[in-house]
Amino acid sequence: MVRTPLTPWERERGERFGALLREARGERSMVEVAAVAGVSAETLRKIETGRAPTPSFFTIAALAYALGLSLDELAGACALPEDENEGEALSA
Repeated sequence: MVRTPLTPWERERGERFGALLREARGERSMVEVAAVAGVSAETLRKIETGRAPTPSFFTIAALAYALGLSLDELAGACALPEDENEGEALSA
């Protein structure tokens, strides 16, 4: 299966998501947060650095739980600004 290349917006959204996770993790180690979320530390590292800009829903939900964030907070932080929303669809 061939994936279509990510758009600049999707890459930017992944970077913002990763920055939000790093900030929410604070002083906790990647290993600690990854263990609570049930993902590998390498997966968390890739997400935080933007190298995995489109993690699965279940990975996002698990990380949100591990970090005490709501899915609404995450979605809001990664959404397009209001004036850029028209004509854009969020990809999976």
